[in-house]
Amino acid sequence: MTIPDFGSDLVGVASRTAVVYVCLLLGFRFLGKRETGQLSTLDLVVLLVISNAVQNAMVGENTSLLGGLLAAGVILALDLLLHTAADRWPAFRNALDGEPTLLVEEGKVLSKNLRDEGISERELGLALRQNQLLRPEEARYVFLETNGLISVIPYRDGEGPGGASNEHDPHGATDEG
Repeated sequence: MTIPDFGSDLVGVASRTAVVYVCLLLGFRFLGKRETGQLSTLDLVVLLVISNAVQNAMVGENTSLLGGLLAAGVILALDLLLHTAADRWPAFRNALDGEPTLLVEEGKVLSKNLRDEGISERELGLALRQNQLLRPEEARYVFLETNGLISVIPYRDGEGPGGASNEHDPHGATDEG
């Protein structure tokens, strides 16, 4: 199978840029939400290498200022178009972003969801500590959001796992007994 060259003229630059943008968008969508959250050093290196690798695919032999500006303009226009479509059609937004994934429910870690999303126990612990919690049992819900960030919803004061009141004992025991 031959991949079309599209030439080095401005139409070719615009066409190749659009193809690269869509391919990268699909690639990051299928990598999962975790890859789009806060970047680690490794993630940043991957993005820099990818951007360098696809640069030539977008502009080809046209290394002129106009070619570079056109490629940037196509990327910005596609981004605006996709954001507008996502705002207008919820089903399209869901196809682009997915849905939040529940990682902890009522203090219980959902290990399968952690594995499916590529989230380590260490990363979960970090998110809990950033919300002043030490253990998953202290969280009512923890979500991996569609933007790759982890949201933590702690129990309300005086409430614990299963909705039981913990007013008298911070460890969940009651004084009935």
